Amino acid sequence: MRIALTSIFVDDQRKALDFYTDVLGFTKHLDIPLGEDAWWLTVVSPEAPEGTELLLEPAGHPAVKPYRDALVEDGIPLAQFAVDDVDAEYNRLREHGVVFTQEPTDVGTAIVAVFDDTCGNLIQIAAVKEA
Repeated sequence: MRIALTSIFVDDQRKALDFYTDVLGFTKHLDIPLGEDAWWLTVVSPEAPEGTELLLEPAGHPAVKPYRDALVEDGIPLAQFAVDDVDAEYNRLREHGVVFTQEPTDVGTAIVAVFDDTCGNLIQIAAVKEA
């Protein structure tokens, strides 16, 4: 068994696609129309184009808003992305105007930072420290 796809709820799929590709550096994988204003829209890491897909899913379901609002209010990231160097990625993303809610922090086994994805979610980046 392996993880093939995971999803993240976004307020606006096209805005999310721009952010996740132009700012974060992911690559658009699938873009399939699903009606008037919805798409099966996925991105992948350019380092693993056949790897796990991230579905940019519309946040229209009534349960989504209170769920995401509670996570953001408590500072809990909805997803985590691995990076090689949190400090370098933090600086690169800040140059693109990304707002961080947690600066790079040593948590013992990893360095982590948390940012606002402009689509309603907090995202954590992490680099595991070598033993």
